[in-house]
Amino acid sequence: MEYKILSEDLVYDGFLKIRKASVIHDRFNQNTPINYVREMMDKGDCVAVLLYEKDTDKVLFINQFRYPTIKNDNGWLLEIPAGGIEENEDAKDCAIREVEEETGYKVHKLEHISTFYATPGVSSERMYLYYGEVFERDQISKGGGVEEEDEDIQLCKISISEIKTLLESKIINDAKSIIALQWFMVHKTEKF
Repeated sequence: MEYKILSEDLVYDGFLKIRKASVIHDRFNQNTPINYVREMMDKGDCVAVLLYEKDTDKVLFINQFRYPTIKNDNGWLLEIPAGGIEENEDAKDCAIREVEEETGYKVHKLEHISTFYATPGVSSERMYLYYGEVFERDQISKGGGVEEEDEDIQLCKISISEIKTLLESKIINDAKSIIALQWFMVHKTEKF
């Protein structure tokens, strides 16, 4: 199977970049190729971290306003800490930085869970998903986000005994958080 990008243009260059391309690729069961035009959000790669606070038996979440969710929800989303990987930044270093910025915790060791595309039909963004363990004493600042970026983030601690209920009731409706919590339930706890 082969493909060819016939043309690609940057049509929007803001917080997100939007590219428009003419693409041709082979079909699975026919001799004639498919030729079409598609748009792609090109934001760069990102990280997310599921943090488990061992001494309190809680998972750390953040709550923040997410404009794109207002079409179907109230705009505030409970999710695991996450953020964009900066140019020439290692994914693990970014994860450590984002955890500290958003939660105030210093995480020392991360375990890679998965790397995936959350919305491959419209975005080139890859998500590097990690797991980290912390203790209450590892909170070295108040967190809440980067002041210069005017971030407004609330730290939320949720008992692991509530995870299944949160997933079943769809209170947690963010894909990266759902993937991380399901992984946690399978690999890190026998309480479910």
